Amino acid sequence: MANKGVKLLGAGQSPFVNRVVLALEMKSVDYELVEMNRHEKPELLLKSNPIHKKIPVLIHGDSSICESLIIIQYIDDAWSHAPSILPTDPYDRATARFWATFVDDKLVPLLGQIWGGEGEEANALAFEKAMEAFVLLEEAFISCSKGKAFFGGDDVGYLDIALGSFIGSIRVIEMMNGSTKILNEAKTPRLAGWAERLYSDSLVKDVMLDPHELLEAHTKIQAMSKAASH
Repeated sequence: MANKGVKLLGAGQSPFVNRVVLALEMKSVDYELVEMNRHEKPELLLKSNPIHKKIPVLIHGDSSICESLIIIQYIDDAWSHAPSILPTDPYDRATARFWATFVDDKLVPLLGQIWGGEGEEANALAFEKAMEAFVLLEEAFISCSKGKAFFGGDDVGYLDIALGSFIGSIRVIEMMNGSTKILNEAKTPRLAGWAERLYSDSLVKDVMLDPHELLEAHTKIQAMSKAASH
């Protein structure tokens, strides 16, 4: 099918959509981003993802692929040319998938709780647990990177994308919480350095989410919500 009819349904500032964008850019795949409000359910989305009814969805020819991590794996298989996104070694692939699932199951809900502002006490607890999760991810980075720049080794890979798409949101959370950092240079120095390298890597730097743009959008949404409540 090559690049025929490649469309990505999603919102440009969604970390989950950004994962797919990063993978497509790494593989130099031409695609059309069909912008959709994540809170609305347009007909194309309902048709393409009738089970979960959410973004992102990759449409490749007549096929629809759902769920960001699954889409990344599909992209790596469908466009098998270099660079590879997933590790070639079976154990390394399994390890990368394990930690990507950890990101989605353990870290992302905590970030969502902090982002949503569910109260000072709840936020503080979520913040602390998020930092604990990053300590575990620091250990994973040491093991997966094998002393190199990224989880994927010398180049950005699957786990770099899975976690890296949330760095912009994490930066916003840090800006909103003053001096406290989730990516703490004292507790997770290797991950702090990894995040900086990710934003300067030639393959993905142009499509990494900008924290300042995310903060501006978040501020506007909060203001609109307050105005609606009054």
